[in-house]
Amino acid sequence: MHQLVHNEEIFDAVFKDLIPSAKKFLWVATADIKDLHVPRGGRKKFDTFLSLFAELVADGVEIRLIHAKEPGPRFREDFDRFPDLIESDKFERVLCPRNHMKSVIVDGRKAFLGSANLTGAGMGAKSPHRRNFEAGILTDDPETVSGLMESFDKLFMGEHCPKCQRRDVCPDPIA
Repeated sequence: MHQLVHNEEIFDAVFKDLIPSAKKFLWVATADIKDLHVPRGGRKKFDTFLSLFAELVADGVEIRLIHAKEPGPRFREDFDRFPDLIESDKFERVLCPRNHMKSVIVDGRKAFLGSANLTGAGMGAKSPHRRNFEAGILTDDPETVSGLMESFDKLFMGEHCPKCQRRDVCPDPIA
């Protein structure tokens, strides 16, 4: 299955269907990251996506997150509300200033790959008059998911770090 999704469809596809379906692992790559809000626990109740991540980690799901720059103060303040993410060995985060890949991989069987950053404007969670114009593909094609996982893993493990010519702007080299 390859399904094209646009704009607000991305939010539903990624945050209502794909991410909550994770049982073993969730890998997320983004360039920008902000305190994106998602529905949590009933009608008109929202919290940041970090609450969803904390719930997944509590359920035993391992999460890897790659992002390109330090998030802003609101995100960092919100992150501090979830000590289980900070202290858990099931939640790993790396920062790579060269990363511009936007992807979500669930359990090695489904993935989203597209233009949207992990922000409200990118994922289609903002007002139709304020959100970005984005597009992406949902897939369960084994070859596509496997290739995306290989690229993600190389980046996450720091394979590119030794020869990277951007180390001067990298706050925390992986390798």
